[in-house]
Amino acid sequence: GGIKMKVVPVEEALGMVLCHDLTKIVPGEFHGVAFKKGHVISEEDIPKMLDIGKKNIYVWEMQEGMIHENEAGERMARAAAGKGIGFTKPSEGKVKLVAECKGLLKINIKALEKINMIDEAMVATLHTDIVVDEGSVIAGTRIIPLFIEDSKIEQIENICKEEGPIIWVETLKNMKVGIVTTGSEVYSGRISDKFGSVIKNKINDIGSQVIKQIIVIDSESMIADAINELLELGVDMVVVTGGMSVDPDDVTPAGIRKAGAKVISYGAPVLPGAMFLMAYMGDIPVLGLPGCVMYNKRTVFDLILPKILAGEMIKRGDITKLGHGGLCVNCEVCDFPTCSFGKC
Repeated sequence: GGIKMKVVPVEEALGMVLCHDLTKIVPGEFHGVAFKKGHVISEEDIPKMLDIGKKNIYVWEMQEGMIHENEAGERMARAAAGKGIGFTKPSEGKVKLVAECKGLLKINIKALEKINMIDEAMVATLHTDIVVDEGSVIAGTRIIPLFIEDSKIEQIENICKEEGPIIWVETLKNMKVGIVTTGSEVYSGRISDKFGSVIKNKINDIGSQVIKQIIVIDSESMIADAINELLELGVDMVVVTGGMSVDPDDVTPAGIRKAGAKVISYGAPVLPGAMFLMAYMGDIPVLGLPGCVMYNKRTVFDLILPKILAGEMIKRGDITKLGHGGLCVNCEVCDFPTCSFGKC
């Protein structure tokens, strides 16, 4: 099938699609478009069209196998939307996908690329793995021409069925967090601990809370004991913050290992945050944070924390792939998380 253009009396145009803009002129008051090209004519449009002096109009006659941009946009949105995602009514063919809750946005990038390989249709999204708020627009769909073959939209629906979900939001858990702060100078009270409050604020901001902080000297066994003490309290995550000693890098990982944790990755391809350590005690995450977390607004910690709160088990591959986009350029106005660091 194709699309044929024809002239019909306004009264017979119900459900047909306008071929051209219809302008309305009220002298001295209004001059503009009353109905846009591509508009699907409804019952209440007919008297309005007659009022502005249109008796006959040019319309497209829908042929078998072709669909209008509004229907196409909505079908694509419905197919791509997973849990925690709603969508708007089509407006001139465009449909917005909206987060229904705060959480970690997840995009199936491979499937998204497959969809966008199909000619004449598109889906655009924000970056995967960023925290989004309830009500934020996270994607949009539309077709390029005014009409598209139904078979193309079916192809997209099939990709979404086979590869799905395409776009979804993981809600963030409310976790109880324990902090171990290492540093002989902090322990002895010579200098105050600045690190704890930075971590507490980040944890609070994302909807979890710190239930205990233990300050220790730079000693492997004290670090290990403190980690185990926090685990006995029932924390869901342990954060070890580096001390001020000459070489805390050796002590913190050693203490974390001594506690019995399995190290997933020591080091991350992220600046700031290269000295980051990711480990697990069973399924409880233990994070060794480098000093930069105290001084820099955004670091590797901000990239990993939401993934943990979304219930993901962090694997080495999750950390290695942060290298692309892992350079923070310290923008004067930081727009994290939309940048994932290396500016889009």
